[in-house]
Amino acid sequence: MSTIANVIVGLIALLHIYILFLEMFLWDKPTGLRVFKQTREVATASKVLAANQGLYNGFLAAGLIWGLSLGSGGNAIKVFFLCCILVAGIYGAVTVGRKILFIQAVPAAIGLVFILLS
Repeated sequence: MSTIANVIVGLIALLHIYILFLEMFLWDKPTGLRVFKQTREVATASKVLAANQGLYNGFLAAGLIWGLSLGSGGNAIKVFFLCCILVAGIYGAVTVGRKILFIQAVPAAIGLVFILLS
């Protein structure tokens, strides 16, 4: 069970590295415009804010990787960062769009369940 939990946590960390890359480097590029469904004008005006969001996603990924690097001794760290992602995903779903619930909150909840069961 612990291996499955760690694989899930690793995948969530990779997801947040991908989000970091999208928000920090591709926000106003064709890929970012398509993913976030926005116009070039809106993307240009919000580029600095998006980069900031991307940085925070990088911190979430770093926390999960830190927890993974400690093995079972890092479970509390993994739980903390998964809870942060869960709360951010729920908030994003309420304030931005329901899709965020499924992209961030649901995977974090699944990761939490597997960590707590291991």
